Amino acid sequence: MAALFTGKVLLANRERDELDTERELLRALDNKVLLLFFGSGQCPRCRRFAPLLRDFFLRLTDQFYVERASQLGLVYVSRDETEEQQSRFLRTMPKRWLALPFGDAFSRELELRFAVSELPAVVVLKPNGDVIAENAVDEIRRAGPACFRNWQEAAELVDRNFLLAEDFEEWSRRSVTDPLRRLKYKLDKKTKVGEGEEEDEEAS
Repeated sequence: MAALFTGKVLLANRERDELDTERELLRALDNKVLLLFFGSGQCPRCRRFAPLLRDFFLRLTDQFYVERASQLGLVYVSRDETEEQQSRFLRTMPKRWLALPFGDAFSRELELRFAVSELPAVVVLKPNGDVIAENAVDEIRRAGPACFRNWQEAAELVDRNFLLAEDFEEWSRRSVTDPLRRLKYKLDKKTKVGEGEEEDEEAS
């Protein structure tokens, strides 16, 4: 996914850091489901949706809610009228968000590439850049953090450590990788049993 922003600059939210080298972009975006959030602090619909998206993102990335941050990144693509409006809006959003610099022409390129025709819009991308959802606003409103599991599977990401806090006691049953884990356990167990039987035969 870092390839989408090669040669571009991303800003770390509420910090002066600029991510502009391939190494920095890889560290921030590689092997993650990426959300491109097209919005504006002056848009009434965006202002209503932004708190939902903020909560959605925090529940998947903040240690208060999860054992380990999920493989999820977000880049804010601004349609704000001024840089101050963009900065003021981002100050109310999570620190892990990234953003294109105000007035960056690449914002318009992204709008055209992903056919964004209304605000707010959340384009969901696989790590290789393929589109999972053209606009996930309604899905996020309806399903909340649960829809990340569908995106994770669609992106073919295997993350055994992803765990919602409320799922902690039942995570073995509900984990996306649980069937694979159980199959591996059964195979390992059969292998050990088979080796034990061979050793018994050799001993006799």
